[in-house]
Amino acid sequence: MSEHGRRVPAGRAGRLRLRHSLATALRGADLLERKLRLLLDRERAERRAAEEAGRVWRERLADAESWLVRGVLLGGERALAEAVPADQASVEVRWDALMGVRHPAGVAWTGPVRSPAEPTPSNTALAHAETAYRAAVRAAADHAAHRSAAELLAAEAARTRQRVRALRRHWIPRLRGEVAAVELALEEAEHEEAVRRRWAATHGAA
Repeated sequence: MSEHGRRVPAGRAGRLRLRHSLATALRGADLLERKLRLLLDRERAERRAAEEAGRVWRERLADAESWLVRGVLLGGERALAEAVPADQASVEVRWDALMGVRHPAGVAWTGPVRSPAEPTPSNTALAHAETAYRAAVRAAADHAAHRSAAELLAAEAARTRQRVRALRRHWIPRLRGEVAAVELALEEAEHEEAVRRRWAATHGAA
């Protein structure tokens, strides 16, 4: 009799060890299934958030491009070049962990700051374009974070599903079969022992 490649003692000691292994495998499968449900729930939430952020991103980008065209028509390309601040935007990703899976939980976006010496947009259209582009960049960062989180969670969910399948379809049935075989062998041994005792008692009395 073997247990995952290891020798299992015969008799009651072997049965006890196999029962313990079976109970451990069943608990492990239950825990993995719970983990899988949590991962899938979070993945679905992240995908919905990514879809919404993507929709906002596309809308803000289209709005920004529309205002940009108007602004350039009104002030020319020189007005556009002068309206761009020298500072750059920054994006900081916040991280979280679920069931051991580290994934983006959001972003902190800081737009470029125009210094007092820098000129502001020369017309209202360019000002609207700047506002819309800032919103588009923020939505793009949100979209990327949520999408990345969904992919990381999905990958771990796939690995967890494989482990559950291996336990439910292979390891647990094998352990149950080994437990049943050991119990049958014990029953047969106990029956044979009872027969020998009756025979010994009968012949001893004679």
